[in-house]
Amino acid sequence: MTTTRDATAADRDAVVAIWEACGLTRPWNDSDADFRRALDHEASTVIVAERGARIVATAMTGFDGHRGWIYYLGVAPDHQGQGLARQLLDAACEWLRLRGCPKVELMLRDGNPVSGLYEHLGWEQQDVRVFARWLT
Repeated sequence: MTTTRDATAADRDAVVAIWEACGLTRPWNDSDADFRRALDHEASTVIVAERGARIVATAMTGFDGHRGWIYYLGVAPDHQGQGLARQLLDAACEWLRLRGCPKVELMLRDGNPVSGLYEHLGWEQQDVRVFARWLT
């Protein structure tokens, strides 16, 4: 049986290991700090899926007051293809819905091989560009 819950600080190593195994990390991002910041703010969280005592999937979500975002959605390679991505997306959307969020967007890097999965699950690609600027 798979259950979902908000992550705790004790889950950091398992969560970051899944992000790394799924190719979601980048050398210029501090994944440990990303995890910590998500837990430190009430407008964001990291949701984990567990089977037994093992974390097998994870997603970061947050709500900025205008719309919700989902990042770092990853499923342990040996658990992929079992519906965990859908379960995490549903859990993240429910977390956002409970906070009054009207719309959610999923951040996905160009070339990510699982983009078809999101389309299959009813997500639509948007005609927007994301611009970034480092603050630190």
